[in-house]
Amino acid sequence: MDKKKLAAEHAVASIEEGMVLGLGTGSTVYWMIQKLGELVKEGLKIKGVPTSQETEAMAMKLGIPLLQLADVHEIDLTIDGADEVSANLELIKGGGGALFREKMIASISRRLLIVVDDSKVVTTLGEFPLPVEVVPFGWELTSRKLRAFGCAPVLRFTDKGPFITDNGNYILDCHFDTIHNPEELNKHLNLTIGVVENGLFVNMADTIIVGSNEGVYTKKKSM
Repeated sequence: MDKKKLAAEHAVASIEEGMVLGLGTGSTVYWMIQKLGELVKEGLKIKGVPTSQETEAMAMKLGIPLLQLADVHEIDLTIDGADEVSANLELIKGGGGALFREKMIASISRRLLIVVDDSKVVTTLGEFPLPVEVVPFGWELTSRKLRAFGCAPVLRFTDKGPFITDNGNYILDCHFDTIHNPEELNKHLNLTIGVVENGLFVNMADTIIVGSNEGVYTKKKSM
């Protein structure tokens, strides 16, 4: 079985009747949402809060009941993916461009469960370029400011021009060699004028479910 699918379907076992669920974005979470749609058809009563327009459209197509974030004070469980996961359960997210909404929803979640395949598990963050969402106005100036943190920012493009997030912003993919102190870098990045949010998720994930050729294994946050 596909390692992403294996991890995502394993995560569904954490979903309970009556939950408000944060629905992540990306290729691994795709499989979780597909399975969740099947369970809803079989009678499972849950409500979801999507982290992107892409996820919202998928959930609606599958008949998963949705809530608007404005109507939610707390989310029971969010299931999402990641581009890198460190040994300390620090994350880089945003490869799909939904990092701002993903972090906002994670911030009001009682639990954040991350599903990945084993290629995303690293000792130290930094090999995957760190996505930073920035406002389009003056993005060149913001990019120059980000260089001071030891990275090479690259504006993300599609075949139609600059990548535009669901919030109407740009993304700078910041190339680091290694991120030695994610918590400190997260704070400094978000204090930079022009930055909306960055893809470092520190002290947020509770559980990582990893799909591998040998099966699934789980890593939980140390208490």
